[in-house]
Amino acid sequence: MKLASFAHHGRARWGIVEGAAIRDMSDALPGVASLRELLAQEAVETARAAAPAAPLLALDAVRLLPPIADPAKIICCGLNYHEHRLESHNPEMGHPTLFVRFADTLIGHGAAIEHPPEAAMLDFEAELAVVIGRAGRRIARAAAWAHVAGFSCFNDVSVRDWQKHTTQMTPGKNFPATGPFGPWLVTRDEVGDLASLAIRCRLNGAVMQDAHLGDMIFDVPALIAYISTFTPLAPGDVILTGTPGGVGFRRDPQLFMKPGDRVDVEIERVGVLTNRVV
Repeated sequence: MKLASFAHHGRARWGIVEGAAIRDMSDALPGVASLRELLAQEAVETARAAAPAAPLLALDAVRLLPPIADPAKIICCGLNYHEHRLESHNPEMGHPTLFVRFADTLIGHGAAIEHPPEAAMLDFEAELAVVIGRAGRRIARAAAWAHVAGFSCFNDVSVRDWQKHTTQMTPGKNFPATGPFGPWLVTRDEVGDLASLAIRCRLNGAVMQDAHLGDMIFDVPALIAYISTFTPLAPGDVILTGTPGGVGFRRDPQLFMKPGDRVDVEIERVGVLTNRVV
C-alpha cells in the first residue's frame, strides 16, 4: 500500500495511492488527520479496509507533500555504503556515523530544491528512508522489522562547502528546502526483501549513483538497534540509511547541482522522487 500526504485546495490531506489516483482518507478515520497520527494509532489496516468508500482524486490534481511532514526525529547515517566510504577516504568504523536533519528542511516530490546563495557545492545523495511505525527503545535486531511502517525515497542534499567547514556535518545538511522526501510511503509488506533492490540517482537524466540496498554496511535492523539504544523511536520518526558512491563532491571533475537541474532518486519497488533546483 502506498500512503501519501498531499495538499488539495490549500488543505493538508492524506490518502492511499491507487495508480494515477489517490483516495482522500482525511475524513475517513475520526481523529486521524495525518500519516503520523495514522501510524501512532496503529490504524494502517483500518485505513486499508475503509479505502473503497473514500473519494478518489486524480494524482496530478494534488500537490504531494513529504509523507511525514513533521517527524519528531530525522536521524541520518553517513558513510554507510562501502563504495561511498572508499571514495570519501574514510576508515572502517565499528558503529554507524550519525547526524540529524531538521524537519523544516523537508520538501515533497515535485517541490523545488533551493540553491543557497551562500554556497557553491550543492550535492545529491540518493537514500532509502525508513519510517518507524511502532515506538520502541533498546530494540533488538531480531525485533527491528516489527517497528518499521515502510519506506520512501530521500535526497539528502548536501551543501558541501558548509558541511566541510569543520568535522561536524550539521550546517551542510540543514539548509531550508534541501530535504526532498517522497513521493509516498510504501508499506513494508509491499516492498519485501531490501537487499536486491536497486537505488539510483539521475541528474538531468544521467545516472550518477547506481547500487543495491544490500550494499549497506549497517543494514536497517542494525541501525534501528543502535539508534534506539540511545534515543527512543516513535511512530513517524525517519531514519536515513546513507548514500552509495558517485556523489558529485568525489567526482573528477567535481559535479554539483545548479539552478535548472532536475534530480531523480529511484528505488526499486518504492518509487521515483523528482525535484528541480532553483
